[in-house]
Amino acid sequence: MQDYSATLKKYMPEEAAPIISNWINHTRCLFKISRSRSTKLGDYRAPFKGSPHRISVNHDLNSYSFLITTIHEFAHLQTWNKHQHRVKPHGTEWKNNFKELMEPFLKLNIFPIDISSAIHRYMENPAASSCTDLHLFRTLKSYDTVKTSALTVEALEDGHFFKLKNGRSFQRIEKIRKRYKCMELNSKRIYLFNPIAEVFLLEQ
Repeated sequence: MQDYSATLKKYMPEEAAPIISNWINHTRCLFKISRSRSTKLGDYRAPFKGSPHRISVNHDLNSYSFLITTIHEFAHLQTWNKHQHRVKPHGTEWKNNFKELMEPFLKLNIFPIDISSAIHRYMENPAASSCTDLHLFRTLKSYDTVKTSALTVEALEDGHFFKLKNGRSFQRIEKIRKRYKCMELNSKRIYLFNPIAEVFLLEQ
């Protein structure tokens, strides 16, 4: 079996690397450290026509975000191994697997106290993504070392104009329940944005 620890510890806490390396070997998963993607932090693809499990995680996450995203995707892998497509992607089965896979890292005290506290709170009802838990997301973001001019949609005011990394421009209209209604300037189409979606302010 190949030891991936040397590579993995460049992206996650060093103590976690051997565990994840073992997971990769045990599941025969194709694990890819991916380019930055604005729409997702990681991705899981089930085996298909002879291809193995595939997991990708964005390379530019801080070490704690990278590890949590990795655990999230392996929880999908474990859920698929047990249930294939018979259960919901983030249903009870996935939530139980996520909690189970997270346990060894919590016991190792890998995470700082504030992140550990946020994870325990998140694990009471894990969501589709750490991004959808605002408290956990904000706590993890505070450990980012690369600072950018990006803001979150929730930090703007109604009427403000903003753009995405891909150049598409929008105007924030109003908050609807947990998301923000925004209009794309070119098409005039309406989109709903996660409050913590990262955007760049346009001068009005």
